Amino acid sequence: MADPAGAPCVEVVDLHKRFGALEVLRGVSFAVDRGSVVSIIGASGSGKSTLLRCINYLEQPTSGEVRIDGEPIGIERRADGSERRRSMREIGRFRRDLGMVFQQFNLWPHLTVLGNVVEAPIRVRGLPRRQAMELARACLERVQLSEKSSEYPARLSGGQQQRVAIARALAMQPKVMLFDEATSSLDPELTGEVLEVMRGLAVDGTTMIVVTHEMGFAREVSDRVIFLHGGLIEEEGPPAQVFGTPRSERCRQFLAKLLH
Repeated sequence: MADPAGAPCVEVVDLHKRFGALEVLRGVSFAVDRGSVVSIIGASGSGKSTLLRCINYLEQPTSGEVRIDGEPIGIERRADGSERRRSMREIGRFRRDLGMVFQQFNLWPHLTVLGNVVEAPIRVRGLPRRQAMELARACLERVQLSEKSSEYPARLSGGQQQRVAIARALAMQPKVMLFDEATSSLDPELTGEVLEVMRGLAVDGTTMIVVTHEMGFAREVSDRVIFLHGGLIEEEGPPAQVFGTPRSERCRQFLAKLLH
Protein backbone atom coordinates (compact mmCIF):
# COMPACT_ATOMS: atom_id res chain seq x y z
CA MET A 1 0.00 0.00 0.00
CA ALA A 2 1.32 3.43 -0.96
CA ASP A 3 1.82 6.04 1.72
CA PRO A 4 -0.78 8.74 1.03
CA ALA A 5 0.92 11.18 3.40
CA GLY A 6 3.97 11.41 1.16
CA ALA A 7 2.24 11.20 -2.22
CA PRO A 8 0.77 13.95 -4.38
CA CYS A 9 -3.02 14.02 -4.48
CA VAL A 10 -2.93 13.15 -8.20
CA GLU A 11 -0.07 11.82 -10.31
CA VAL A 12 -0.22 11.34 -14.07
CA VAL A 13 2.66 9.17 -15.26
CA ASP A 14 3.58 8.81 -18.97
CA LEU A 15 -0.06 8.82 -20.03
CA HIS A 16 -0.84 7.78 -23.62
CA LYS A 17 -4.24 7.62 -25.29
CA ARG A 18 -4.83 6.35 -28.80
CA PHE A 19 -8.07 6.27 -30.77
CA GLY A 20 -7.30 3.87 -33.60
CA ALA A 21 -4.37 5.35 -35.54
CA LEU A 22 -4.73 8.74 -33.83
CA GLU A 23 -2.51 9.21 -30.77
CA VAL A 24 -4.16 12.03 -28.80
CA LEU A 25 -1.93 11.87 -25.70
CA ARG A 26 1.73 11.02 -26.29
CA GLY A 27 3.27 10.71 -22.86
CA VAL A 28 1.92 13.24 -20.35
CA SER A 29 3.31 13.36 -16.80
CA PHE A 30 2.59 15.79 -13.96
CA ALA A 31 1.63 15.82 -10.29
CA VAL A 32 -0.89 17.85 -8.32
CA ASP A 33 -0.34 18.51 -4.62
CA ARG A 34 -3.18 18.77 -2.14
CA GLY A 35 -4.80 22.16 -2.07
CA SER A 36 -3.24 23.34 -5.32
CA VAL A 37 -4.84 24.47 -8.57
CA VAL A 38 -3.44 23.31 -11.90
CA SER A 39 -4.86 24.86 -15.07
CA ILE A 40 -4.45 23.12 -18.44
CA ILE A 41 -4.53 25.39 -21.49
CA GLY A 42 -4.00 24.82 -25.20
CA ALA A 43 -5.65 25.00 -28.59
CA SER A 44 -8.62 22.87 -29.58
CA GLY A 45 -7.48 19.35 -30.39
CA SER A 46 -4.41 19.48 -28.16
CA GLY A 47 -5.75 16.68 -25.93
CA LYS A 48 -6.93 18.70 -22.91
CA SER A 49 -10.37 17.16 -22.47
CA THR A 50 -9.08 13.68 -23.31
CA LEU A 51 -6.45 14.08 -20.60
CA LEU A 52 -9.10 15.00 -18.03
CA ARG A 53 -11.31 12.09 -19.09
CA CYS A 54 -8.36 9.70 -18.76
CA ILE A 55 -7.58 11.00 -15.26
CA ASN A 56 -10.99 9.86 -14.03
CA TYR A 57 -11.14 6.83 -16.35
CA LEU A 58 -14.10 7.99 -18.40
CA GLU A 59 -11.59 7.07 -21.10
CA GLN A 60 -9.30 4.10 -20.47
CA PRO A 61 -5.68 5.21 -21.00
CA THR A 62 -3.83 3.21 -23.66
CA SER A 63 -0.78 3.13 -21.39
CA GLY A 64 0.64 4.98 -18.41
CA GLU A 65 -0.77 5.46 -14.94
CA VAL A 66 -3.02 7.75 -12.96
CA ARG A 67 -2.49 7.61 -9.18
CA ILE A 68 -4.69 9.00 -6.42
CA ASP A 69 -2.79 9.44 -3.14
CA GLY A 70 -0.10 7.16 -4.56
CA GLU A 71 -2.47 4.34 -5.55
CA PRO A 72 -2.78 3.48 -9.28
CA ILE A 73 -6.41 3.63 -10.42
CA GLY A 74 -6.10 1.08 -13.21
CA ILE A 75 -3.86 -1.60 -11.71
CA GLU A 76 -3.21 -3.21 -8.35
CA ARG A 77 0.38 -3.99 -7.40
CA ARG A 78 0.51 -7.03 -5.16
CA ALA A 79 3.01 -7.63 -2.36
CA ASP A 80 4.81 -10.26 -4.47
CA GLY A 81 5.49 -7.69 -7.20
CA SER A 82 2.84 -8.95 -9.62
CA GLU A 83 0.21 -6.67 -11.15
CA ARG A 84 -3.49 -7.10 -11.78
CA ARG A 85 -5.80 -4.92 -13.84
CA ARG A 86 -8.55 -3.52 -11.67
CA SER A 87 -12.20 -4.21 -12.43
CA MET A 88 -14.52 -1.36 -13.38
CA ARG A 89 -16.15 -1.76 -9.97
CA GLU A 90 -12.81 -1.11 -8.27
CA ILE A 91 -12.06 1.81 -10.59
CA GLY A 92 -15.48 3.20 -9.64
CA ARG A 93 -14.36 3.43 -6.02
CA PHE A 94 -11.46 5.67 -7.06
CA ARG A 95 -13.71 7.76 -9.27
CA ARG A 96 -15.82 8.72 -6.25
CA ASP A 97 -12.84 10.81 -5.16
CA LEU A 98 -12.75 12.71 -8.47
CA GLY A 99 -15.48 15.33 -8.79
CA MET A 100 -16.08 16.10 -12.48
CA VAL A 101 -17.75 19.23 -13.86
CA PHE A 102 -18.44 19.04 -17.59
CA GLN A 103 -19.12 21.64 -20.28
CA GLN A 104 -22.77 20.58 -20.27
CA PHE A 105 -24.60 20.58 -16.95
CA ASN A 106 -26.19 17.10 -17.22
CA LEU A 107 -28.74 17.83 -14.50
CA TRP A 108 -31.79 15.59 -14.07
CA PRO A 109 -34.72 17.72 -15.27
CA HIS A 110 -37.31 15.85 -13.16
CA LEU A 111 -35.46 16.54 -9.88
CA THR A 112 -35.24 19.80 -7.98
CA VAL A 113 -31.90 21.50 -7.44
CA LEU A 114 -31.64 19.88 -4.00
CA GLY A 115 -32.69 16.53 -5.45
CA ASN A 116 -29.93 16.72 -8.06
CA VAL A 117 -27.29 17.40 -5.41
CA VAL A 118 -28.44 14.86 -2.81
CA GLU A 119 -28.84 11.87 -5.15
CA ALA A 120 -25.20 10.71 -5.49
CA PRO A 121 -24.21 10.97 -1.80
CA ILE A 122 -27.16 8.67 -0.97
CA ARG A 123 -26.86 6.22 -3.86
CA VAL A 124 -23.08 6.13 -4.35
CA ARG A 125 -21.61 7.10 -0.98
CA GLY A 126 -24.40 5.43 0.98
CA LEU A 127 -25.00 8.39 3.30
CA PRO A 128 -28.16 8.43 5.41
CA ARG A 129 -30.73 10.74 3.85
CA ARG A 130 -30.69 13.31 6.67
CA GLN A 131 -26.89 13.57 6.55
CA ALA A 132 -26.94 13.77 2.74
CA MET A 133 -29.53 16.57 2.86
CA GLU A 134 -27.41 18.59 5.28
CA LEU A 135 -24.37 18.10 3.07
CA ALA A 136 -26.31 19.04 -0.09
CA ARG A 137 -27.61 22.25 1.50
CA ALA A 138 -24.09 23.18 2.59
CA CYS A 139 -22.82 22.61 -0.96
CA LEU A 140 -25.60 24.77 -2.42
CA GLU A 141 -24.71 27.51 0.04
CA ARG A 142 -21.11 27.22 -1.10
CA VAL A 143 -22.13 27.95 -4.70
CA GLN A 144 -24.56 30.68 -3.55
CA LEU A 145 -27.75 28.90 -4.59
CA SER A 146 -29.45 28.08 -1.27
CA GLU A 147 -32.55 30.03 -2.31
CA LYS A 148 -32.96 27.90 -5.46
CA SER A 149 -33.01 24.49 -3.72
CA SER A 150 -36.66 23.76 -4.57
CA GLU A 151 -36.50 25.02 -8.18
CA TYR A 152 -36.20 22.73 -11.21
CA PRO A 153 -33.24 23.06 -13.63
CA ALA A 154 -35.42 24.40 -16.47
CA ARG A 155 -36.16 27.50 -14.39
CA LEU A 156 -32.47 28.33 -13.87
CA SER A 157 -30.03 30.27 -16.01
CA GLY A 158 -27.09 28.45 -17.56
CA GLY A 159 -24.74 29.88 -14.96
CA GLN A 160 -27.00 28.73 -12.14
CA GLN A 161 -27.27 25.25 -13.66
CA GLN A 162 -23.50 24.99 -13.85
CA ARG A 163 -23.22 26.06 -10.22
CA VAL A 164 -25.67 23.28 -9.30
CA ALA A 165 -23.42 20.87 -11.22
CA ILE A 166 -20.46 22.10 -9.14
CA ALA A 167 -22.46 21.61 -5.93
CA ARG A 168 -23.40 18.10 -7.06
CA ALA A 169 -19.73 17.23 -7.58
CA LEU A 170 -18.77 18.78 -4.22
CA ALA A 171 -21.45 16.75 -2.44
CA MET A 172 -19.46 13.60 -3.17
CA GLN A 173 -16.68 15.12 -1.01
CA PRO A 174 -14.01 14.37 -3.63
CA LYS A 175 -10.27 14.62 -3.07
CA VAL A 176 -9.90 16.63 -6.28
CA MET A 177 -12.26 18.59 -8.53
CA LEU A 178 -11.88 18.28 -12.32
CA PHE A 179 -13.31 21.07 -14.50
CA ASP A 180 -13.62 20.50 -18.26
CA GLU A 181 -14.19 23.95 -19.84
CA ALA A 182 -16.89 24.59 -17.27
CA THR A 183 -17.78 28.01 -18.72
CA SER A 184 -17.48 27.32 -22.46
CA SER A 185 -21.22 26.84 -23.05
CA LEU A 186 -22.21 29.95 -21.09
CA ASP A 187 -22.96 33.46 -22.27
CA PRO A 188 -20.20 35.90 -21.24
CA GLU A 189 -22.35 37.56 -18.57
CA LEU A 190 -22.95 34.18 -16.88
CA THR A 191 -19.31 33.07 -17.05
CA GLY A 192 -18.26 35.41 -14.26
CA GLU A 193 -20.56 33.90 -11.64
CA VAL A 194 -19.20 30.39 -12.27
CA LEU A 195 -15.58 31.58 -12.22
CA GLU A 196 -16.31 33.37 -8.95
CA VAL A 197 -17.45 30.10 -7.37
CA MET A 198 -14.33 28.37 -8.70
CA ARG A 199 -12.16 31.16 -7.24
CA GLY A 200 -13.86 30.61 -3.89
CA LEU A 201 -13.10 26.88 -4.02
CA ALA A 202 -9.45 27.65 -4.73
CA VAL A 203 -9.29 30.07 -1.79
CA ASP A 204 -10.81 27.34 0.42
CA GLY A 205 -7.96 25.00 -0.52
CA THR A 206 -9.85 22.69 -2.89
CA THR A 207 -7.51 20.63 -5.06
CA MET A 208 -8.45 21.43 -8.67
CA ILE A 209 -7.43 20.46 -12.20
CA VAL A 210 -9.01 22.96 -14.58
CA VAL A 211 -9.14 22.71 -18.37
CA THR A 212 -9.99 26.25 -19.39
CA HIS A 213 -9.88 28.88 -22.12
CA GLU A 214 -10.29 31.63 -19.51
CA MET A 215 -6.72 32.93 -19.44
CA GLY A 216 -7.43 35.55 -16.77
CA PHE A 217 -8.70 32.86 -14.41
CA ALA A 218 -5.73 30.58 -15.13
CA ARG A 219 -3.30 33.41 -14.54
CA GLU A 220 -4.93 34.66 -11.35
CA VAL A 221 -5.98 31.47 -9.55
CA SER A 222 -3.56 28.71 -10.62
CA ASP A 223 -0.53 27.54 -8.71
CA ARG A 224 0.72 25.97 -11.94
CA VAL A 225 -0.23 26.20 -15.61
CA ILE A 226 0.29 23.44 -18.18
CA PHE A 227 0.26 24.26 -21.90
CA LEU A 228 -0.65 21.16 -23.91
CA HIS A 229 0.23 20.93 -27.60
CA GLY A 230 -0.13 17.88 -29.82
CA GLY A 231 -0.73 15.58 -26.87
CA LEU A 232 2.43 16.65 -25.03
CA ILE A 233 3.23 19.16 -22.30
CA GLU A 234 4.95 21.93 -24.24
CA GLU A 235 5.24 24.39 -21.34
CA GLU A 236 4.70 24.09 -17.60
CA GLY A 237 5.32 26.42 -14.68
CA PRO A 238 3.93 29.12 -12.40
CA PRO A 239 1.44 31.48 -14.11
CA ALA A 240 3.91 34.38 -14.06
CA GLN A 241 6.44 32.35 -16.02
CA VAL A 242 4.03 30.68 -18.49
CA PHE A 243 2.15 33.91 -19.26
CA GLY A 244 5.02 36.34 -18.82
CA THR A 245 8.12 34.63 -20.20
CA PRO A 246 7.15 31.35 -21.89
CA ARG A 247 10.08 29.34 -23.20
CA SER A 248 8.06 27.59 -25.90
CA GLU A 249 7.49 29.42 -29.18
CA ARG A 250 4.19 27.55 -29.64
CA CYS A 251 3.03 28.72 -26.22
CA ARG A 252 4.02 32.30 -27.07
CA GLN A 253 2.03 32.14 -30.31
CA PHE A 254 -1.00 30.62 -28.57
CA LEU A 255 -1.06 33.29 -25.87
CA ALA A 256 -0.41 36.10 -28.35
CA LYS A 257 -3.62 35.17 -30.22
CA LEU A 258 -5.68 35.20 -27.04
CA LEU A 259 -4.17 38.06 -25.09
CA HIS A 260 -3.69 40.67 -27.81
